Amino acid sequence: MPVLSRRWNIAPPVPAEALFELQDYSPVLRQILYQRGYQTRQEAQDFLEARPPGDNDPYKMKGIPEAVDRIALAITNRELIAVYGDYDADGVTATALLTLALEELGADVRPYIPNRFDDGYGLSNEGLSELKAEGVGLVISVDCGIRSIDEAQHAREIGLDLIISDHHHPGSAMPQALAVINPKQPGDEYPEKNLAGVGLAYKLAQALFDPEGLPVESYLDLVALGTISDLAPLVGENRTLVRRGLDYLRRPTRQGVMSLIGAAGLAPSNLNTSHVGFALGPRLNAAGRIDSANAALELLTTHDLNQAGVLAQQLDNQNRDRQRRTLETQLKAEEMALRDNPDAFILFAADPEFNHGIVGLAASRLTEKHYRPAIVAKIDLEKNETRGSCRSIPEFHITEALDQCADLLVKHGGHAAAAGFTVHNEHLFDLISRLQKLAEQQLGGLDLRPTLSADMEMPLYDLKPAILKDLKQLEPTGQENRRAVFVSRGLKVTRKNQVGNDGAHLKLEVTDGWITYSAIAFQQGYWYDQMPEQIDLMYYYEANEYNGRSSLQLNVIDLKPTGAPDY
Repeated sequence: MPVLSRRWNIAPPVPAEALFELQDYSPVLRQILYQRGYQTRQEAQDFLEARPPGDNDPYKMKGIPEAVDRIALAITNRELIAVYGDYDADGVTATALLTLALEELGADVRPYIPNRFDDGYGLSNEGLSELKAEGVGLVISVDCGIRSIDEAQHAREIGLDLIISDHHHPGSAMPQALAVINPKQPGDEYPEKNLAGVGLAYKLAQALFDPEGLPVESYLDLVALGTISDLAPLVGENRTLVRRGLDYLRRPTRQGVMSLIGAAGLAPSNLNTSHVGFALGPRLNAAGRIDSANAALELLTTHDLNQAGVLAQQLDNQNRDRQRRTLETQLKAEEMALRDNPDAFILFAADPEFNHGIVGLAASRLTEKHYRPAIVAKIDLEKNETRGSCRSIPEFHITEALDQCADLLVKHGGHAAAAGFTVHNEHLFDLISRLQKLAEQQLGGLDLRPTLSADMEMPLYDLKPAILKDLKQLEPTGQENRRAVFVSRGLKVTRKNQVGNDGAHLKLEVTDGWITYSAIAFQQGYWYDQMPEQIDLMYYYEANEYNGRSSLQLNVIDLKPTGAPDY
């Protein structure tokens, strides 16, 4: 049986009073649009066509005008500019985008990405001093810096102009930089608050290119890669940017992108958000998790065919290594967390042998499996510090919890569902104790089970291939615009088979007596020996492409015995 039972939440039918506004759409699409909040004809049309918002002028974003003026001055005076990025896929694509854009404008520019293992996350005094010593006059951060109060002060003290571009949540104080670009900062009136780091880099490039009359859209392939990989919400302006960016990815002209797609064994013409999220993004991330992110950056900026091929293969190899290490760390962290406190509201594991680049992935796996906030940390005895990565559940805002422990921390930052921190070793267990108390206060007494949401219940015999045309209009799907989910009940299993390593997955044929469908249930092989006579399925409806052939299948999210309660 699964580790956790899961609640099913099935959306109610569209109310009669809303049917008129959405009458132009099929019943399936009408139901999905209404439940996603698009309840008028205009809202539905804007969403399906991924129309850009009308007030997306980059100059409306606080900090952009000052940044553009300073960058223009640096270009005119031939100052050396550094683009200071982060080592994840969002940071790497943002660094590549802004570096290439500045080069196109004639700037003297160099990218700089710190090493996760030697330098840690974000701006550092050492990195800024190194750039100053190399003759850099202006540093532009991308995907980092919003909480770098001391580092911004250091830049001022050494005479280095600093522009911070970062989409993470600001702290209680803002860094005193020449310009700060972050739509989440106080006083910013830009309507889209959820751009990824690469999205902000794109908006800055857009502002820089506009006076020059240069097209900026060719960088949207990088925007799509970074935005999807960073799990940014695929609604609003992100939806517009990613849909257009996927068009560029399907017709790649960037040498490194072509090689990356090839190394993943994908066909460019069929690329979608799942391919980016589960194949391309992990390969870009693997470089910074295993070694240095510079290989990923070089891949995205090179024009050399041979170098692109070598780098893409290197990332592919590193991704395989990352997968192996993640599983090993996950198993060890899980054993440690449950051994120390199996009933804890936060799962915690720290070890000197853990890898900085893997702990976040392991924490994510623990949260997914046990539906608890999880912290996996690397203890560095030589530096007398521990660097932890946190993942959380909707009921517990992990960054706000860390904010309440700031007096114990060297640095921290992140989002509601993911964060990182550095703490001196002597404060580590005080930190964990305090976080456990906060979690107990907020989570104690709650029924902590994941809730799975479906858009509609549908008899299997009504599931027609034409529905796939409706579903295609929802793309790009992802964070906050998930794929359409259906529920069919009272199905009989006519064939079952365990597939994959150790029978981890389940291949089924199911029927309602009228129609039969193939189904695949990933990571649900445990049902094989205990399959009920009749089952209810929650699933994605999709076309399965395999060996050049296409077939219709149900991609099972969850199953339960018919008659079992949804709650």
